[in-house]
Order: sequence, then C-alpha cells, then structure tokens
Amino acid sequence: MKVIFLDHDGVICLSNNWGGRFKKKGYDSNPETPMDIRMDDFDKKAVKVLNEIIESTGCEIVISSDWKRHGTLDQMKVLYETRGIKHPIDYTPHMKDFNPDDYELLKWRNLYETIRVHEVNEYLKSHPEVTHWVAVDDMDLSKLDNFVLTAKPYNEGIKQSGLKDKIKKFLE
Repeated sequence: MKVIFLDHDGVICLSNNWGGRFKKKGYDSNPETPMDIRMDDFDKKAVKVLNEIIESTGCEIVISSDWKRHGTLDQMKVLYETRGIKHPIDYTPHMKDFNPDDYELLKWRNLYETIRVHEVNEYLKSHPEVTHWVAVDDMDLSKLDNFVLTAKPYNEGIKQSGLKDKIKKFLE
C-alpha cells in the first residue's frame, strides 16, 4: 500500500485560507457542528495538485495534521469529500496515547516536529502493509527518510514548483 502522510496548514490549507472558519455563518467550535464550518477551507489549486498525485500513484491519505484532534475520521472523510478529495483512510496515532511521558516533554519543549516524526514512525511500525510512503509537511520532518517540505511562503504549499514530482518519486 502507498501512503501520503498529509499535513493541512501550509500544505493544502494555505495562508489565504487561515481564519476562514471565523468568517463562515454560524461558526462555533461545537464538535457536532459540521467540519466544513468548523475548519478552514483548502486551497482549490492545492487540492488539484493533491488529486493529481493520488490519481497517478494510487496512494491513500493518512492525516498527520493536528486537525485530527478536531474531529473523528468519519467527520474528516465527509470534509474531504465536500472539498473534492478522496477521503483519508486513517490518522497517525497521537503520541500522547503511545508514549505519554515523552510526549509531555517534547510538547513542553515545543518540539512539535519531533512529535510528528514519532507519530509517522509509529504508524509505519504498526502497518507493515505500507510499501511506499511520503510525509508532506510545512514543519521540518527531515528526520524521516521520505519527507517533502512545503517551505515558505505559506500561500504556496503543495503547489510549489517541483514538489509534485518529488512527492510522486517516493510513491512510485
């Protein structure tokens, strides 16, 4: 199985989308409110690039973004479908669930990149069926072998020139 570990902010939810949820009619943070109201929008061009990657490689999406804490996987699937993206199959595990002591220490030190690396590695360890994978993030996860950075500016994300080909190389 081929997997793309996908962050949202800075990858498909770009700086021009941030805060959009506060502009939507009826916004509230109630977990029962539909995700498309509670969460920011995805950039349409970034979604197009992501869909091209998915279509050409046959990869599945596993969400590594912190957005995984704001809704169930079923709610996230609906959000993806409303945004025109093949729905994700899973979330990476939350480090506080499999290593709470290290999680608290890393969080206290603001080492969120290290937390995300541990979460991706834990997913891979518990899913040996993954044969090809890539993590795409705007945080530096270079401790992972298969990583593509969406660097600044935060209004480009996965649309940055050359990134689509870098991502596809890990999945082919």
